[in-house]
Amino acid sequence: MIKRRRFLNVATSSLGGFSMAYLLGSCSQQSQQKVINSSSFSDIKTKVLRMGYQSAGDLVRNRKVLEKRLEPLGIKVEWAQFVQGPQLMEGMRAGKVDVGSVGETPPIFAQVAGTELVYVVGTQRTATTGTSSVIAVPPESPLRKFEEIKGQEVYFQKGSASHYFILRALQSIGLTIKDIKIKSLPTIEARAAFLEGRIPVWMTGDPHYAIAEKLGRIRVLRDSVGLDSPGSYYIADRKFAEANPGLLKIIIEELHVLDKWSEQNRGEVAKLMITEQKLDEDVVARVMSRRTFAGRRGLSPALIAEQQRVADLFFEAGVIPKKINIQEALLPAELYAAITPQEIMV
Repeated sequence: MIKRRRFLNVATSSLGGFSMAYLLGSCSQQSQQKVINSSSFSDIKTKVLRMGYQSAGDLVRNRKVLEKRLEPLGIKVEWAQFVQGPQLMEGMRAGKVDVGSVGETPPIFAQVAGTELVYVVGTQRTATTGTSSVIAVPPESPLRKFEEIKGQEVYFQKGSASHYFILRALQSIGLTIKDIKIKSLPTIEARAAFLEGRIPVWMTGDPHYAIAEKLGRIRVLRDSVGLDSPGSYYIADRKFAEANPGLLKIIIEELHVLDKWSEQNRGEVAKLMITEQKLDEDVVARVMSRRTFAGRRGLSPALIAEQQRVADLFFEAGVIPKKINIQEALLPAELYAAITPQEIMV
């Protein structure tokens, strides 16, 4: 497990940006396009793909879809677990992770901290996206509605998706991030204390939310539905991405197929959660009741603009010390067009 270091102290970090016009390796974009569209896989330089995943679980890992696709190519997949997105991004900055999945917030904090990253692919939203992310209190709490949160200690991992969630939720009722007392603690570390009633306000998500529900130890003040998050992303180390665009293409393709399979085989997904994540059947039933498999979303201009809006909001609220340009964490548009199925470029 990679320990948190100076990653979250972004005020002392410097921004290491890269131009959108930066070419991949020593090749021109034209030659890269030709290689990507070929079936020779000559645009894959690595023999090991190091994937990062979070403690909440990862269906891609559980289904072993990447292993099945990459083994014939002589590529080994290694998995490293991190408690949450910020720790995963720190692992990437430390050179321990090539590709990983995080929410909309961790890559913004990582870019501010100087991590050389690129966005690979995003996630679609639905009308119910956000039902599994909640701001909650113990059942005996005197707080009855979210508007009473002012002045309260709120526990969540700084730099995680919860950071954007609370910022927007407070904004929706006319408050700012300065109107609460932030206590930064990873969800998995805060759970026991919350269940014992020692945390006044907790931000969490499944499966932790479902576990607390089963025990009758949670009352939800609000969820994140309607707070216009762009959703989660797969992020890659920049040097790795530039050297292995063909591998990024395979990852996106497998994610795209897996989403379709998952929606059509929800029972099989549930079984995998029980066996691989060691969750009780009734907990999994609660998780699956809120889970959607909306599919992937390519790095289209619309999605890039949405992510830029999130970054701008963090800066305007004084959460990050400098304004960042999401364009500096992207590969060339021609490359995204070559590695991403056209149907998800929305």
